Amino acid sequence: MNLHEYQGKKLFADYGLPVSQGFACDTPEQAADAVAKIGGDKWVVKAQVHAGGRGKAGGVKLISSADEAKAFASQWLGKKMVTYQTDADGQPVSKILVESCTDIAEELYLGAVVDRSTRRIVFMASTEGGVEIEKVAHETPEKILKAEIDPLTGAQPYQGRQLAFDMGLKGAQIKQFTQIFLGLAKLFEEKDLALIEINPLVIKADGDLHCLDAKIGIDGNALFRHKDLQAMEDPSQEDAREAEAAEWELNYVALDGNIGCM
Repeated sequence: MNLHEYQGKKLFADYGLPVSQGFACDTPEQAADAVAKIGGDKWVVKAQVHAGGRGKAGGVKLISSADEAKAFASQWLGKKMVTYQTDADGQPVSKILVESCTDIAEELYLGAVVDRSTRRIVFMASTEGGVEIEKVAHETPEKILKAEIDPLTGAQPYQGRQLAFDMGLKGAQIKQFTQIFLGLAKLFEEKDLALIEINPLVIKADGDLHCLDAKIGIDGNALFRHKDLQAMEDPSQEDAREAEAAEWELNYVALDGNIGCM
């Protein structure tokens, strides 16, 4: 099960990770009100769908007024967004995330997955943030750094520091990165995640690290242990056939054509 960005950032905040102040809005009026609540003179509005490539599809915009927030929400709410990660029909947009604007100096990448071959959580970090990590892995694999987590000892501070050193971070950034690394590892294990990504993890103009995005995938086999995560499910983002099967506690995989897997 995947989470929306605003839901992922809520979990990040619960684990002490630095995220932007923001509000998930259901109506254009709420989007305009969110601008006033956050304050400042610039904000970012993001359409919430379970897919990457939102920026290229027009689903992320920098704004400077409440009227622009309202117009963006009116443009997207109730519509479908098509990106390189969706099918031709796209994904429905039911919420707009309004956030404070972050002054970005550099973009990094930090993520973790379960390596099925070693049965361990593997963290990946790179200085090539803000782009598809698959593209980086294919074209410049040497730019992806890895740290394997021993299930007996868990993530260790020295692993976070080593990744920070290898990415060229300095001073307080090393401590900040290590704290983010350890927080993500704790979140990954305690919530039975299958995937976690911060792309980009940014260095702000003041030098501090900041989680600008949040992508989280949860192991569906472990959802019964997490009632709080079950409440975050958005059936509108799933295949209708799979969503209906889930209501009957069936595992169904929808495939193209007339073939299915149950």
